[in-house]
Amino acid sequence: MSTTETPPLPAPPPPAGTPDKPRPAKLKPKAAPVTPIVPRATVAGRALVAVVAIMTFLAALTIGSVMAVRTTAGAWRSDVTREVTIQIRAGDKAVTDAQVRTAVDLARQTPGIAEAHVLTDTETSRLLEPWLGAGLDYSDLPVPRIVVLRLDPSVPADLARLRRTLTDRIPTAALDDHRTWSRRLGAMAEGVMYVGFGLLALVATATVLSVVFATRAAVATNRSIVEVLHFVGARDGFIAAQFQRHFLKIGTQGGVLGGVAAAALFGALMSLPRFGFEADPENPGILTWLDPGWLGFGGIVAAVVVIALVTALTSRITVYRTLRTIT
Repeated sequence: MSTTETPPLPAPPPPAGTPDKPRPAKLKPKAAPVTPIVPRATVAGRALVAVVAIMTFLAALTIGSVMAVRTTAGAWRSDVTREVTIQIRAGDKAVTDAQVRTAVDLARQTPGIAEAHVLTDTETSRLLEPWLGAGLDYSDLPVPRIVVLRLDPSVPADLARLRRTLTDRIPTAALDDHRTWSRRLGAMAEGVMYVGFGLLALVATATVLSVVFATRAAVATNRSIVEVLHFVGARDGFIAAQFQRHFLKIGTQGGVLGGVAAAALFGALMSLPRFGFEADPENPGILTWLDPGWLGFGGIVAAVVVIALVTALTSRITVYRTLRTIT
């Protein structure tokens, strides 16, 4: 007698109101952290960051100061060249007063002269105070009379003609166009710029040497890793790129720290007058002109970028040269 197997009956549906069992969620495989080929702990870190930050700060401070001196010297030269003075030697008061009036009339008749102002006794004494002191009686001294001429920037003044006319009409008069002071200011600004370039060269040299020594130490520390990479067929360019990436990060961190510190220092000095530290215009101090301007702050940003790139490039070149000695 044959028996037929009956198919299993389907499971009864769950009763109403019974919650479905949650299906187990599919867990995504956790991505393994990317480990650099050259361990970061074997590459000079905080010490080199501090060195690069200090070098960047000095470079940025030099750039900002040079730009501030250049801007201030240009403003001073502009102020000096806009004025001309006529000096008349002291003599009989009536004669001297007549000569002063004649000099003013001649100056006003000269094209390019916008204004002629005769200094009073009070103004003259203030000019002499830095040399002779305050509170002195200058009535017995042969102090020359001074006429200040303001030049018109839109019309060139014929100073040669005015000088000849003054010499013919007033033999005791002398015209001073301040060319000597203008040349001295220009020479001072150029000298400060040359000194700044020299300091930048020293800072760049110190930075390059620091990176060279740090790179050689890093390559020596990771000598076994470098030999293994060569054994598996890695080229020098690949190995150099591993070190370059680390040193680029170090150079960027140090450059940003030093650049931000220098910019913050200049910003603090520029904001001092807003908080009641306004200097006396007659006796200017260091804080009244130490303003690098937008060009100076742009130079600070450029210094940060250049130092970061120099750090990376120097490390790459040093790795190439070091690999030739150990392979």
